[in-house]
Amino acid sequence: MDRETRVFAESYFRGLRGRTPGGVAPAPAPARVDFIAEPASFSYADFFRGYLLPNLPCVFSSAFTAGWGSRRRWVTAGGQPDFDHLLRIYGDVVVPVANCGVREYNSNPKEHMPLRDYISYWKEYIQGGRSSPRGCLYLKDWHLCRDSSAEGVFTLPVYFSSDWLNEYWDALGVDDYRFIYMGPAGTWSPFHADIFRSFSWSVNICGRKKWFFFPPGQEEALRDCYGGLPYDVTSPTLLDSRLYPMREHCSPPLEVTQEAGEMVFVPSGWHHQVHNLEDTISINHNWVNGCNLANMWHFLQQELCAVQQEVIEWRDTMPDWHHHCQVIMRSCSGINFEEFYHFLKVIAERRLHLLVKGTGPGEVEDGKGAELGPQQATFDVGRIAEVLASVVAHPDFQRVDTSMFSLQPEELLKQLEEVVATAASL
Repeated sequence: MDRETRVFAESYFRGLRGRTPGGVAPAPAPARVDFIAEPASFSYADFFRGYLLPNLPCVFSSAFTAGWGSRRRWVTAGGQPDFDHLLRIYGDVVVPVANCGVREYNSNPKEHMPLRDYISYWKEYIQGGRSSPRGCLYLKDWHLCRDSSAEGVFTLPVYFSSDWLNEYWDALGVDDYRFIYMGPAGTWSPFHADIFRSFSWSVNICGRKKWFFFPPGQEEALRDCYGGLPYDVTSPTLLDSRLYPMREHCSPPLEVTQEAGEMVFVPSGWHHQVHNLEDTISINHNWVNGCNLANMWHFLQQELCAVQQEVIEWRDTMPDWHHHCQVIMRSCSGINFEEFYHFLKVIAERRLHLLVKGTGPGEVEDGKGAELGPQQATFDVGRIAEVLASVVAHPDFQRVDTSMFSLQPEELLKQLEEVVATAASL
C-alpha cells in the first residue's frame, strides 16, 4: 500500500463513522460484475480503491493465474482434471466430501474418504451418465495448505495478500481458511454468506462455475414467512408469495459464469450460490483485513444476540449465563468475544513490531509470504484501534474474564491509539 492509498482509505472510513452498523457501507447493486483483463495495468491500489473499499465483486482473467503450477499439472491437455496426477501426489490424503443431494439445515452432510476413493467415485459418476446411486458428491473444504505442502500449487495474488484470518491461524499453527474444492458437473454450494462475513477469492483451476450474487441486505427480501433464508435461490418454491412474501422486493441476482483460470473476488457479506457447470477444481480462500474487520465485529455481535435470545429463559436461573452464551457462540460460530480479542491482539502486535520496533518491511509477513509495508501496517493499526475501542466498550466483552490475558485490552488499545496519533501528525 502506498501513502496516497492509505490516506484515501482512512478518509473513507472516517466518513462512515456512525452512519452504518459496524462502520461499513452497504454495497450498492451494480449493473454488472467488472472483468479485469490485464495484470500489467491493474495495481493493488486499483483493486483496493475500486473493489475492496466499496465492497464490490469483480472477476480477474485467467492471465492472473497463468503461472500457477496447479493449472499446468492438475489439468489435462484437454482441460479436464488430471486424475492420474492427483492420485500420484495426493491419493492417500483423507478429504471431506459433501452430498449435494441431501440437506441438513442449510448445508450438506459430509463424510471423509481418501482422495483415491473420491476420484474412483468421480470416474464412475461420469461413466454412469452423470449419476450415481451414491448421490452427487462434492469434495469441499480440503485444507491442502494445512495438511500437506502446497508449494508450486499457486501463488497468492498481491490483491489478497493482506489476509489477517490466515495470518492469525498460521501464527497459532492449528488451522487455516484455505481450501480446495473438486467436483463433477452438477455439484453446487447452497445459498450462503461467507464465514465471519469474510472476503473470499476463488480460482477455477479447470472447469466452469455459475455464481448468483446478492448485495448485503438483499437477502432480507428472500426470507420465508418463518424468517429463514432459502436453501436454493433457483428453486421454483421462491415464486410462492405465501411462503416468500417479500420476494418481489428482491432485485435479480448478479450472475457470473467463471471460466477456467479466472479468479472471482467475493465481497464481505454478499450472499451467493455457486454451481459447477463442468468437472471443476477450484482453490478458495476466506480472508479478513482492515477493510471488513468492522463487518466481522458487527456479525459477531449479532451472533451473540441470537444465542442470548435462544437461551433467554434461563438467564435468571443459570449461573454464569453470560459465560455460557459465549461458550455456545463459539461452538456455533467458531469464535467468541475472547478469541476475537486474541485475533486482534496477534495482528496488532505484529503491526506494532513493524512500526514501533523498526522492523524492515520484508521481515514481517502477512499470510503466506506477502511482504507487509509500513503504510499498510499503519492503516491496519488504525482499523484495529477503532474496532478494539468498540470491543472494549461492549457490555458483554466487559463480562469476559481478562485477568489471565498477557496484555490487557485497554493497554493494547492505548498503544494502538498512540501510534495512530503519531501517524496523523506526520
